[in-house]
Amino acid sequence: MRILYGIQGTGNGHITRARVMATTFKALGVDVDYVFSGRKEQDYFDMDDFADYRAFRGLSFTSKSGQVDSFKTLKNARPLQLIKDIKNLDLRHYDLVFNDFEPISAWAAKQQGIPVIGMSHQAAFLSDKVPMFGRAFFRRALIRNYAPASVYLGVHWQPYAENIIPPFIANHHHDNPVMVENKVLVYLPFENLDSVVDYLKDFPEREFYCYHPDAQDCSIGNIHLRAPSRVGFLNDLANAGGVIGNAGFELASEALQLGKKLLLKPLGKQFEQGINAQTLLSMGAAHVMSYLNPNAMDDWLQSPQNKKLNFPSDPAPLVDWLQKKQWEKLDKLHKHLWQQVDLEQKLIV
Repeated sequence: MRILYGIQGTGNGHITRARVMATTFKALGVDVDYVFSGRKEQDYFDMDDFADYRAFRGLSFTSKSGQVDSFKTLKNARPLQLIKDIKNLDLRHYDLVFNDFEPISAWAAKQQGIPVIGMSHQAAFLSDKVPMFGRAFFRRALIRNYAPASVYLGVHWQPYAENIIPPFIANHHHDNPVMVENKVLVYLPFENLDSVVDYLKDFPEREFYCYHPDAQDCSIGNIHLRAPSRVGFLNDLANAGGVIGNAGFELASEALQLGKKLLLKPLGKQFEQGINAQTLLSMGAAHVMSYLNPNAMDDWLQSPQNKKLNFPSDPAPLVDWLQKKQWEKLDKLHKHLWQQVDLEQKLIV
């Protein structure tokens, strides 16, 4: 079986999930090519897992000061380029498109009659059993039309429905996994970096390790700025006493796996992050703020750590399911993967 794997490149969450999949595909000898869209090609980093991947402009959102800028998002959409890329993506040599909310490969496959398995966090919201907190019909229509699929496989923190599986979190060797209580990992890539630094200055008793696309490695007192680095990020996440971030799915999943307490500031006007934040709040797994709120930080710093959740690390059962082409049969895959999550530790809404 030859697979084209289409991955949404906006942010790093989809890429993080794809790294776990890529490692397993390679280990099992599955022939996979990779397509990314959603950011400038020069802005991707640490991409060795994907060999000779292709990158397209695709669709993405533009943010400003911590919220989506709708006008600039529409202005930068380039629909004619999107249509051209969809038309020119030749899929004749592929048996399957495996898709993580990436529109070019999804629409090209739809037009060329190639089956698409859409595995993403967004796909979980297509089930009416998943909390949506309003505007469900519009949001589900958007998901279906953004990256259409033959079969949708959602990824979430709870087994809400049969087509939902838990996230795969890779096991990483860390230089120093012993937790440092006053160390805080900060990842707020959609906020203005100066605003983040000003916010953190009010808490000199903590050591903040702040990763940001506009940062260069340096320290400003107790604030340690870090340029994007997957290895450095994972090492700092491993021994941090807590995590401050936007409400992206993958970072929250990695933090839950490690039992880190979470303070979330969701990206404004981005419905997925808003839903994630509300879901984690209702689960008792995160504190949430709508702006960089010092009072929220004070409350969060006094809160206890989360319980660890043992999400699976090996997607081999998923790859086996893909290769057998019995894609409508989800019950065994769902049951097998959720059995790996400790039921006593599972957080129930």
